[in-house]
Amino acid sequence: MSIGAFDLAAFEAATGADRKTRAAALDEMCRTTGFIVLSGHGVAAKTIRDMWAAADAFFALDSASKQAVRPPVAGGPYGYLGPDQEALAKSKGVDTPPDLKESFNGRAFPLQVQVDDPQSKAFASAQTPWPELAGFREAWEAYYQAVEDLGGRIMCAFAEALDLPADFFAPFGTEPASALRALHYPATQGQARVGQQRAGAHTDYGALTILLPQQGSQGLQVKQDDGWIDVDAPKDTFVINIGDLMARWTADRWVSTLHRVVAKPDQPKRLSLAYFYQPNWDAVIKPLDGSAAYPPIAFGDYLMGKFNAASG
Repeated sequence: MSIGAFDLAAFEAATGADRKTRAAALDEMCRTTGFIVLSGHGVAAKTIRDMWAAADAFFALDSASKQAVRPPVAGGPYGYLGPDQEALAKSKGVDTPPDLKESFNGRAFPLQVQVDDPQSKAFASAQTPWPELAGFREAWEAYYQAVEDLGGRIMCAFAEALDLPADFFAPFGTEPASALRALHYPATQGQARVGQQRAGAHTDYGALTILLPQQGSQGLQVKQDDGWIDVDAPKDTFVINIGDLMARWTADRWVSTLHRVVAKPDQPKRLSLAYFYQPNWDAVIKPLDGSAAYPPIAFGDYLMGKFNAASG
């Protein structure tokens, strides 16, 4: 099975039966693999180039400079996460060696939400510790805003794929509780440890992920019944995948699929950008089909539950 391709601009320009056909095709992709290779995204080439340059410059810094922008408190959501600090497969209950990667995580702007629970309040109000690197924050914020806008457009297409009004999800995303992660997978030397990957097998927590792999890089794989399949992203495309929240929201009509970045001997370094599009912190999520498949839950409570389970 291959990953389906979807042209967002062509969908937005379509009308009548053509639009319905495209929406049905999108629904089928979300039902089967939960992954989409997206073209027609409209994100400016310069915005992408500037973001790549910023990420490359950051990961080229010495360890002390990167550690200077680690999360201010242990377990904080934003800042630098160094090597040997994360094993994503553990979020699915699989004990593995640490992933072969480092990352910088942040929001463009702090969330403006009212939260009573101290742990949730600390998480929701966390600030991004920006590195002292010329142009980094400006590039990050420009890219962040562009993919946040793209996320809203994709949610409109998702609504029509679910036979809902195009603006159905708009009230849930007036202040998305989203985040952006820049990832660096250093070059591998020889065989990895048993069970070790560049990013272990996991599913994403939220509504959808907008992933931009470095052009020409390989390693992203999606789990299917007959094994793992490679995901290739041609030039000027993004890879979109459904997260656990969207599977819950659709009462499992759509699938949140296991994926990983596989480690092989003597791979070159790899960069990727992952934007996690989330609804508002206080948005109440309940099955769209009206069923009792899942109880209603505020997104912030859901997200904290996911993070606590992964860290516990």
